[in-house]
Amino acid sequence: MTADQARAAARAELAKAALDGLPAAPKSAQKSPGAIRFKDYAPLFWNDYSRHWKPSTRRGNYRAIFRELVSEFGSQRVDAIRRADILRWRDSCVERGGAFNRTIPIMSVMMGYAEQLGLRPRGSNPCKGTPRYKRKAVERFLSAREFVRLAGSLRAHEEIFPIAVQAIRLIIYTGARRGEIETLRWEWIQPPRLMLPDSKTGPKIIYLNTQALAVIDAIPDRCEAGLVFPAQRSGAGINLNAAWAAIRSHAALPDVRLHDLRHSFASIAIADGISLVVIGKLLGHALAETTERYAHLADEAISDAARRVSGSLARCLGLAA
Repeated sequence: MTADQARAAARAELAKAALDGLPAAPKSAQKSPGAIRFKDYAPLFWNDYSRHWKPSTRRGNYRAIFRELVSEFGSQRVDAIRRADILRWRDSCVERGGAFNRTIPIMSVMMGYAEQLGLRPRGSNPCKGTPRYKRKAVERFLSAREFVRLAGSLRAHEEIFPIAVQAIRLIIYTGARRGEIETLRWEWIQPPRLMLPDSKTGPKIIYLNTQALAVIDAIPDRCEAGLVFPAQRSGAGINLNAAWAAIRSHAALPDVRLHDLRHSFASIAIADGISLVVIGKLLGHALAETTERYAHLADEAISDAARRVSGSLARCLGLAA
C-alpha cells in the first residue's frame, strides 16, 4: 500500500467511525445503491453494455462474466469488492494465467461502469494496476521446407476440401486473420484490395497481390454479393477447423495453427527487408506495439545481412593480401 492509498483508507475508516456515532437512519435511507450483489449486477451490466461488442467478443465475454466472475464474486456487494479481492482471485488462477489475463479487463470494465451508475465511488476501480500473468507468446514460423510440404498437402486435398483449400491459400498470401477470410463477402472484393467494413481492429483494407488475385479468380462460383467461402450446409461462412486438421497432419505439421500462417507472412516480409511499419499496415495492426512482437526477427535479418557483408569483405581483403 502506498502512502496515498494508506491516507485514503484512513480517511474512509474515520468517516465510517463518524457515521457509526450518528443516530440510525430510516431503513429506506440505509440501503445504498451499491448494496446490489455482483450476481444481480452482472445481467444489468450485460443488458446495457454487451451490444457494443462484436458477436465473437460477446460469446467469449458472456462465458467470462457468467461462469468465471459470477462464480468468484457473485455473493459480494458491488461496492464492497476491493483490490484485495481481485488479488486473491488472481492468486487462485495461478494454473490458468491465460484465462485470468483475458478476464481481468472485462472485470475492470464492469467496475468502471458500476462507477458510472453510482454503484461504486468514482475512481475506486479495484482492477487498476493488477499485474497480468506473464505468458510466453506462441509464435510459430514456417520454414521454406515446411511451406513446400504445406503446398503439397494443399494440392492433395483440393478435391476433398476445394473451398477450404482456396480459403487457406488466401490466408497464406495475404496474412489475413482466419475470421476475415471465413466471413469474406464478394461485395468487399474491390481489386486490388479487400475492403472489410469491420474486423478485429475496425474497418480494414487487405492488399491483394498477384497470387491472392489468382486465388480469387480461380473460385468457380463468383457472385456479385454473398459469401466467398460458404459452408456447404449451414449457409454461414466456412469453418476451416476440420480441413486444416487434415491438411496439416498430411503435411507433418501437427503444431501449426492457422494463425501461424499470419505470423509466417510477417516473418517472410521481414526477411525480404520490409519495415515493421509497412508490415503493420499489411497486417492491419491498430497499434505499433502489436507489430513490435516481430522486432526480434528484424534483428536476426539485419544480423544475418551484417554477417554476409563482413564475409564478403573478408574474402576481398584475403584476395587483396
